Amino acid sequence: MATIHQSSTKQDILEYLLKRSQATAFELAEVLDVSKQAIRRHLKDLEAEELIIYSSVQAGMGRPQHVYQLSRRGRDRLQRKINNIQSDRYGEFAVSLLDTLAETVGREQVSTILQKQWERKAQEYRDRLGNGSLQERVAKLVDLRKSEGFMAEYHSVESDESSPQDSFIFMEHNCAISNVAESFPSICGHELEMFAAVLPDCQVERTHWIINGEHRCGYLVQARKNQSDE
Repeated sequence: MATIHQSSTKQDILEYLLKRSQATAFELAEVLDVSKQAIRRHLKDLEAEELIIYSSVQAGMGRPQHVYQLSRRGRDRLQRKINNIQSDRYGEFAVSLLDTLAETVGREQVSTILQKQWERKAQEYRDRLGNGSLQERVAKLVDLRKSEGFMAEYHSVESDESSPQDSFIFMEHNCAISNVAESFPSICGHELEMFAAVLPDCQVERTHWIINGEHRCGYLVQARKNQSDE
């Protein structure tokens, strides 16, 4: 139990510093109702993790006080934690909403609605990718997916004489909508259709699938041969 309390107190310190910008050890002990000795231990640990920094401020005739604030690393970590909590809640809400729709209009109709959503998303992606080379467009697609919470990346595939066209493997190492996909797996099929619509001059094939127990979702993106090349 002591470990849980210790971990919770450190989180409380970080959140307080986020709200108040800065604080002394005495202020933190008072606000969090923790002994000064315990607060100093937590502060020392957080400083060692480079999550907080301090500056010395002279207050009256006494010894200088340490005034603590979040470091850039601490602020980033706390923000990621908050974002993850929000993302989980949004996901739960989305699943609940889709379940309600399924009960009201049927799962088949929900699947149609999801397909329409992916068609709209595909058009948005196409507009933002522009008309660059295939590699440029795949790189932009990776950046767009990263901004939406996916750990995405791509790499080129070596071509040979029998397959001289551009080929890339597009991968996502996590699923930002995993809770929705678990309840409505058809959403993954629509995702494949979406990528194919985003890159209409390519053949897009699924190579890996998280929903099948693999560690990532992967797609082979291969430029179609021109008729004149055949």
